[in-house]
Amino acid sequence: MDPIKKKIQNKSKETRQELVGKILSYSSILLIVLVVLSIFVFVASKGIATFTQNNASLKDFFFSTDWSPTAVGKDGRPLVGALPMITGSFGVTLLAVLFATPFAIGTALYMTEIASKKGRNFLQIVTELLVGIPSVVYGFIGLNVVVPFVREHFGGSGYGILSGAFVLFVMVLPTVTSLTVDSLRAVPSHYKSASLALGATEWQTIYKVTLRAALPGILTAVIFGMARAFGEALAVQMVIGNATLMPKGLLSASSTLTSVLTMGIGNTVMGTVGNNALWSLALVLLVMSLIFNLLVKWIGRKGRF
Repeated sequence: MDPIKKKIQNKSKETRQELVGKILSYSSILLIVLVVLSIFVFVASKGIATFTQNNASLKDFFFSTDWSPTAVGKDGRPLVGALPMITGSFGVTLLAVLFATPFAIGTALYMTEIASKKGRNFLQIVTELLVGIPSVVYGFIGLNVVVPFVREHFGGSGYGILSGAFVLFVMVLPTVTSLTVDSLRAVPSHYKSASLALGATEWQTIYKVTLRAALPGILTAVIFGMARAFGEALAVQMVIGNATLMPKGLLSASSTLTSVLTMGIGNTVMGTVGNNALWSLALVLLVMSLIFNLLVKWIGRKGRF
């Protein structure tokens, strides 16, 4: 009986493999959490140094238009007014998503409800191709096509929020389209069948049933597109004008948080006021990314079938 008892009490090979698998899985999850927390703590510590070490005003940072971190104002505090960059970032993001959303929904509806298999496959290839184009290529196209087009048809120098929005429109279109397609495909088929059985036409079913059922997923796609646009740097930097001034309109040269960061971070010394101010801009970007993700989670919980 002893050998049998010993065999029963000992862990089998499968049990040991399961234990190793759990250890690896939990270790990977812990590593990811630590990396994310480390990034957030590092950026936050650098970002708040502008206010804790350099005595910058938090109110002036968000509401002032004077951006010159190496200079000081009459109150002796550094001029780190980030309102022009924040306005520029939200301007190009909202305008780009406003342009992209109707095209994305129309393309997604065509792919899921109307197109043949060949047409659907062709549009899928085109969408994937747009995703794979590097940002610098979009920037060069914007510099040589969009900027002259805006200058000729709308006036101004061609550099500004409108040009940046046109470039971002093409860049976020594949993201919003792909996620919208997934949302439309997730609508239960019996919703459509019931609508058609009650006498609704195909277009009435699409408008009254399919789009409304897929609305949470479409909103999620739009927010993901906003997150993609808000964090874009190189392509926008090449067409927006990079003027750290409060934009007076869609045609005036402006700047975004990312454009100022990419241009300035290599020209500052770690620990100086200018460097800390740029890290504060990076902290704003990180917080906005967190807000976008929380919005996605909230919409996902509210919109479950």
